[in-house]
Amino acid sequence: MTQPTENLLDWLRDAHAMEQQAEKMLKAQAERLEHYPKLRERIVQHITETEGQQRLLVECIERLGGSTSTLKDLAGKLMAFGQAVGGMTMSDEVVKGAMSGYVFENLEIASYTVLIEAANFSGDELTAEACRSILKEEIAMADWLREHLPEITRAFLSRSATPGEEAKR
Repeated sequence: MTQPTENLLDWLRDAHAMEQQAEKMLKAQAERLEHYPKLRERIVQHITETEGQQRLLVECIERLGGSTSTLKDLAGKLMAFGQAVGGMTMSDEVVKGAMSGYVFENLEIASYTVLIEAANFSGDELTAEACRSILKEEIAMADWLREHLPEITRAFLSRSATPGEEAKR
């Protein structure tokens, strides 16, 4: 039998690994963006948010008597590395990167929605509040990407159709 707090702690470790993966992916994407300054600026802002989210998650994990999972964190970083390398080979890297970012943000939204409920069920208001704070940032990033996907797509298509202009990144 597994106690609710044990599940909460395990899911917090998963979220920490997910944020490690997000940081690695976002940094790789930001480093490569050359011709899409608004997207790069928003990604850099979200990197700062992601680093803060990681700190909040560590506080929650430690308050519950746990520690982060080195194995999960490493797996997340390796997945991010693979995604970054794969993106480098695509001619439409910026569009696919923005789409992937939107999908990943929605995975994070689902994760924090579950964590809030698990924390509430476990009577851990501090963790629930931390996750609500993180959830707001993830929703804001997903909304930004959804709203700007058409603009990013138009900019890519325009650059792609213009001789001598690089559209990829």
